[in-house]
Amino acid sequence: MSTPDDDSQQRFALGLVFVLIALIVATTIGAAVYHYGMPGSGNADAAGTASTAPAAPATGVAVITETVVAVVPEGASVRVEGGVVKFYFATGSADIAPGAAEALALVLQGVQNGRKAVISGYHDTTGDPAKNEELAKQRAITVRDVLVGLGVAEDKVTLEKPAVAAAGQGDDAGARRVEVKLVD
Repeated sequence: MSTPDDDSQQRFALGLVFVLIALIVATTIGAAVYHYGMPGSGNADAAGTASTAPAAPATGVAVITETVVAVVPEGASVRVEGGVVKFYFATGSADIAPGAAEALALVLQGVQNGRKAVISGYHDTTGDPAKNEELAKQRAITVRDVLVGLGVAEDKVTLEKPAVAAAGQGDDAGARRVEVKLVD
């Protein structure tokens, strides 16, 4: 006959074995996803067929034709519109929306093809203008730091104050953004 202490120790050992097995399985799956990518990711359209973007012109601003959108609560999102990657931010935040990696991969590809990334930060018109301008700068620095973290050389990334007033046009949510353009 077993005692209650023996049963408790057996349950603990069995639980520990299950936790170790789960950890090994999760690590194996995580390593496979990291190495091979997520199933269904990549350049496939809604029908599942691979799509290729036309090559960018040799001079001028690079043409990015894919549309990538990732929306999270509080208004943070990433969009590629007209060859410009636009990072939209939540009020008072410099945190990049999840899903930005796909849009940044397009910028990374352009830089690897010899272009430079020009980053400009905009802000809305609500609140203190000085704080808004500093927040726009911090957002641009955040985008730059992510690009550098992805392997883009610092000399290929330029922070540039927008030629027009830093306060964006249109609604406040659309004005809280950082734009990344690829130039020669």
